[in-house]
Amino acid sequence: MKMVDDAHWMRLALAEAQAAASAGEVPVGAIVVKDGQVIATGRNAPVQDHDPTAHAEIAALRAAAQRLGNYRLDGCSLYVTLEPCAMCSGAMLHARLARVVYGAMEPKTGAAGSVLNLFGHAEINHQTEVQGGVLAEECGGLLSHFFAQRRRQQRAEALARHPLRDDALRTPDAAFANLPGYSWAPHYLSDLPSLAGLRMHYLDEGPRDAPRTWLCLHGNPAWSYLYRRMLPAFLAAGDRVVAPDLIGFGKSDKPKKEGAHQFEWHRQVLLELVERLDLRNVVLVVQDWGGILGLTLPMAMPDRFGGLLVMNTLLATGDAPLPQGFVDWRAMCRDKPLYGVGRLLARGSPHLSPAECAAYDAPFPDKGYRAALRAFPERVPAALDDPGAALSRAARDFWHHQWQGRSLMAVGAQDPVLGLPTMRALQHHIRGCPEPVVLPHAGHFVQEHGEAIAARAVEYFTH
Repeated sequence: MKMVDDAHWMRLALAEAQAAASAGEVPVGAIVVKDGQVIATGRNAPVQDHDPTAHAEIAALRAAAQRLGNYRLDGCSLYVTLEPCAMCSGAMLHARLARVVYGAMEPKTGAAGSVLNLFGHAEINHQTEVQGGVLAEECGGLLSHFFAQRRRQQRAEALARHPLRDDALRTPDAAFANLPGYSWAPHYLSDLPSLAGLRMHYLDEGPRDAPRTWLCLHGNPAWSYLYRRMLPAFLAAGDRVVAPDLIGFGKSDKPKKEGAHQFEWHRQVLLELVERLDLRNVVLVVQDWGGILGLTLPMAMPDRFGGLLVMNTLLATGDAPLPQGFVDWRAMCRDKPLYGVGRLLARGSPHLSPAECAAYDAPFPDKGYRAALRAFPERVPAALDDPGAALSRAARDFWHHQWQGRSLMAVGAQDPVLGLPTMRALQHHIRGCPEPVVLPHAGHFVQEHGEAIAARAVEYFTH
């Protein structure tokens, strides 16, 4: 009979939760029952009341205490649609409730058994009976619907702020859900002059006034996910980290046509990003196309850059033949334009999990999103008059004669595309660059072995 009564009272709590949802609050509702009568109700209202304690349970407890004229709620039962948190559980114990009944479990903050069980300590001078799972499906469904609706609203608001151009695609947010090791908040901008409305994604973590900023530039076909193993060390040092997704990659918009991807245009976008975010005391962190583009940035704004961490990349100056490994890679991209990105990463980094490989595939749900993957191999300057070649030669002169900062080079020795011979040639053009740190088991995507590199870089650029 008690379970039938519990379902009846829980439906009344659900009505309170629905009222909270209608007010824009997370839908949690509560009621207090004594002697078969509802003596108090409560609903979530922390947003409306600007009060972190305004949970449904707290509201119901306060109303019940006022009704009874006593903060001790002996003989009372509280029904709540979601497993109570530690704050509310503590208040219930202080109120000396006879019984607490909740609906859906809360695996992140639940304090009635999910994360911890405050009610399970015999040492506490009052014991409250707890019953969970009453109308759990209905209570959980209300929460799921609320959060799904809020995500849709947030996506619509984001689209209104950054409308999608007709000549571009935008990978759905759902493709990036629950990525392993990548929990940082997204940032977007679309009003840089060169973007002309395209939306660019970037990570921006750490204090804005940090003494040092790490600007991490990825290559093709990766995105900022590539730096997830390195960012924690940079952030633990108290530094700022900015890691953009180049247009055509990651969470950034993806022009439909390959012709949109031009060397000087991508470079200009990066220059404008550095200016917009006012990055200073920058350590430039580059690999692959991150270096092909990124190594041309400091000569345009030398006062902003003080360090260089360079991994498997090159300066494509057009007056020297491209490495044979790169020529072979470009031929493969022509022959197999639908190659699996995650599978490619796993070939050189076999320690990657299936979920990590899937994260590299996530930005490209079908071939329409892959224009940048087809275009970038063809955009590496190979002749003197190729777009970007003159800029790269000017950058080479800058690094050789004018660079005043400190440099650190890390090389994945197993890279068949831009390996140790290519990196040693680049080293000779970087003024003051010490002997490279060679990672014997790392391939082209050195960042997948990046924890040790990041720790060494923090120490190197600090002392």
